Amino acid sequence: MNWLTKLQETFLEDNRYMWMLEGLGNTLLITLGALGIGVVIGALIAITKYFCEGNKKLRFFNWLCDLYTTVIRGIPVTVLLLVFFYIIFVSVKDGVPVAIVAFGINSGAYVAEIIRSGIMAVDPGQMEAGLSLGFGYIPTMRHIILPQAFKNVLPPLCNEFIVLLKETAVVGYIGLMDLTYAASRIRDATYSPFMPLIGSAASYRLLVMFFTWLVGKLERRLRNSDR
Repeated sequence: MNWLTKLQETFLEDNRYMWMLEGLGNTLLITLGALGIGVVIGALIAITKYFCEGNKKLRFFNWLCDLYTTVIRGIPVTVLLLVFFYIIFVSVKDGVPVAIVAFGINSGAYVAEIIRSGIMAVDPGQMEAGLSLGFGYIPTMRHIILPQAFKNVLPPLCNEFIVLLKETAVVGYIGLMDLTYAASRIRDATYSPFMPLIGSAASYRLLVMFFTWLVGKLERRLRNSDR
């Protein structure tokens, strides 16, 4: 039996390839949605810590941010996903939004440090210059600091996206169809683990290559805009 025949029997019979397509869609949806939530949470925490650092009147908010990052980064993402699905959102039957929220909250704790390091890398004189020109703290942060910080945080944000993409492989724990869970179902149906697992691994690899190329193209465009 050649590999083409094996490929056909594994994926085409009983339209099993549809499981892979559904899994691919859920994987991308969860990853993109979670990254969006993570960036919003991370930016809010990074900006809060930037303004609260060294300010005794605002140290409570700084403590809350530290508590969030410490707690979330200390919990395995699989456990966090199970807590959200079986305890916090136990009445929600659709696992996709639950997974997006769980992975988003987990990602926010890491993105916060990425964005904060990017903000801290900007020359402090930029904030002073903005304030001296009559801008407030928020407009200065929005129009001067964050655009410069974005270029600093783009490479680590890309890495966080790729890590998040691969972390979603655990959503099968809540019975949600993704690339890994689809491969597991095909393996159970065919009693052959090689083709479905290799297919799942190849799918992840192609996704990582595509998004790495996409971000690299964006980085080159940003570098060209500085000239």
